[in-house]
Amino acid sequence: MVLESDREKAVELKQTPLHTIHKEMGAKMVPFGGWDMPVQYTGIIQEHLATRSAAGLFDVSHMGEIFVTGNETDVLSFLESVTCNTITGMKVGQVQYNAVVNESGGLVDDITVYKFSDSKYMICSNASNYPAVTKHLETYKKGDVTVVDDSKNWHQIALQGPKADEIFSKYLGKDLSSILYYHFEEMNWKGETIIVSRTGYTGEDGFEIYTSNALGVTLWKELLEMGKNYGLVPVGLGARDTLRLEAKYPLYGHELNSEWTPVESGINFIVKEKPSPYLGYTRIIADKKNGPKRKVVGIRLMEPGVLRENFPIFSGDGKEIGKSTSGTHSPSRKESLGLAILDTEFAKNQMEVFVEIRGQKKLAKVETGAFIQGSVRNNR
Repeated sequence: MVLESDREKAVELKQTPLHTIHKEMGAKMVPFGGWDMPVQYTGIIQEHLATRSAAGLFDVSHMGEIFVTGNETDVLSFLESVTCNTITGMKVGQVQYNAVVNESGGLVDDITVYKFSDSKYMICSNASNYPAVTKHLETYKKGDVTVVDDSKNWHQIALQGPKADEIFSKYLGKDLSSILYYHFEEMNWKGETIIVSRTGYTGEDGFEIYTSNALGVTLWKELLEMGKNYGLVPVGLGARDTLRLEAKYPLYGHELNSEWTPVESGINFIVKEKPSPYLGYTRIIADKKNGPKRKVVGIRLMEPGVLRENFPIFSGDGKEIGKSTSGTHSPSRKESLGLAILDTEFAKNQMEVFVEIRGQKKLAKVETGAFIQGSVRNNR
């Protein structure tokens, strides 16, 4: 997770509005995607398990918010031309998981798309990628379309866990059951319009909350104070990574990159055929129809050891068939789990493969099903 370039340029790291508060809380800070971010407060395992059993609060204000506005026909046509999921048919108040694709069929970034109206959408992009996404959108926009990177004016925190709804409903004094999974509402709070979406990156129920920077700091403090009676804890990037891995959510730079198609990357469910081809369409749809030569799947280590990224993986007869893309010791399942890109013939459930860890080949099994059954599944 820590980038070498960030270590070398530590003086240039950006800081979120909560940076001082994180340090006051005793968080261990690390460079991530050009930002100085908390990796843990009390411990990764403790924070992970608290999120699974109660709730966790995450500073994700390093993420990007890009607004696309203009003539409704032009905006829709433009968005369809640079993404692989179908924007047409989205309802106002809906959030969609999607990906911005490049000319060769790889990913510029995986994103969430928020529809405010036929002429206004917001793209939430990853921390290290939103400048590249903005530039890419500017390059390909046509007609009456405006692209604005407004990230510096937005603060985002994520409240995740089976008690997230109860905590946030009590805090706001508002029943949030009307916000369905992958939907959002704009609401008035403390004199400003905030965005509350039932989305997240943990496999648990919860919300991502967009506010001004000042209100975001207030919200963080007040939620932690009120939520402590429910078991709410602050959570750093360490547990965010183990939580997303258990949920089998991909991470750019690991399972997603500019070279692999979304089908290879294991997010083929967002790849759709469209009347007008988008960037990289021929290659992406060929992978969708014919099957890719390799794809990302889950793997579970059957012997002692811990999976990490970039471990070579072999078949039983010694042929190298892929590599791990992410790995961790799962606090929930108490075993080593990960994601890997494998030749498709070996990417089958319960297929036995061997991961090379420190010169030793360890038995592992492909696991195509869910690693965990989080509370998010109750709200789909």
